[in-house]
Amino acid sequence: MSNDFPLRKIIHVDMDAFYASVEQLDDPNLRGKPIAVGGSSERGVVSAASYEARKYGVRSAMSSVVAKRNCPELIFVKARFDRYKEISKQIRAIFFDYTDLVEPLSLDEAYLDVTTNKKGNPSATLIAQEIRKRILEETGLNASAGISINKFVAKVASDINKPNGQKTVNPEEVLAFLEDLEIRKFYGVGKVTADKMYHLGIFTGKDLKSKSEEFLETNFGKSGKYYFNVVRGIHTSPVKPHRIPKSVGAERTFNENLSSEIFMLERLEHIANELERRLQKSKIAGKTVTLKIKYSDFTLNTRSKTLPYFISDKRLIIETAKELLYQDKLQNSVRLLGISLANLNTEKKEHPKSENETVSFQLKFDF
Repeated sequence: MSNDFPLRKIIHVDMDAFYASVEQLDDPNLRGKPIAVGGSSERGVVSAASYEARKYGVRSAMSSVVAKRNCPELIFVKARFDRYKEISKQIRAIFFDYTDLVEPLSLDEAYLDVTTNKKGNPSATLIAQEIRKRILEETGLNASAGISINKFVAKVASDINKPNGQKTVNPEEVLAFLEDLEIRKFYGVGKVTADKMYHLGIFTGKDLKSKSEEFLETNFGKSGKYYFNVVRGIHTSPVKPHRIPKSVGAERTFNENLSSEIFMLERLEHIANELERRLQKSKIAGKTVTLKIKYSDFTLNTRSKTLPYFISDKRLIIETAKELLYQDKLQNSVRLLGISLANLNTEKKEHPKSENETVSFQLKFDF
């Protein structure tokens, strides 16, 4: 066993149904009622759902038509991102009272490294409790938290006692916690991957841990090594205060489904224009162009091409996107198109760990 892996005190803070909770906070008439943030039209999509709505199976990214069918009493509220950003800034200001090592993942969640913190408090558990208490007092909103030795375990733990709760996974508890965990609750395992794992007899972390690295890489490609490591508590990624994006993209959902590539070309031009604007604003270029196609039945298709040079010019982006569009026949009419650029000039290569390294959590580390 090796103790080379850093043991950190990581907190993952996740606001509870953030967008919906903000709407209920600002409008008392919405409190206790099932609400969905998003468009109520036939083309609308749910951006967020209150816990009252979730009881009926309403989820983010669900079509508004299906959401309303699941919950006839559902109230749709238009998104107010300026308001969400305003409150998000308040919440981050609280985080920075405890540590400068804050990595936002979105407006409503972030990682905090409190191994060494501004309060001199050795207990990450108590810090998380204090942060959640302050968020409630200063914004009127509830937050949940996960606390553990790395970002992966903290992220998984924050879901355990939601809403308005927290879960600490102590160093000596990590391996047992991951072994008992249902595979669909592993961060990074989506529905498609979970279904594939079920067919391979992988239902829990213990099942996953029984598979060799070779087996996992054969069945899941590069992700196989990730699964092999995280189920053993190995996740060495530090909290990065200035998170560098791995991709930049733009997309559009259309009022009417598009059934011909000809109609899509004009839309792709607009999307490429927006992508170029974002790239230039951030002074970013990339090599891998990905075309995202969402069909009218909500199935998703992505097509990618990696170029031998960095690009950020819309003419080169649209040229590659057109090539990808005509790469395969359309399977159905299209409701959404998107273009993203990855393999960016901001990425730094990391030195891989030895394949034989493992981890021990026998160190005394007070959480």
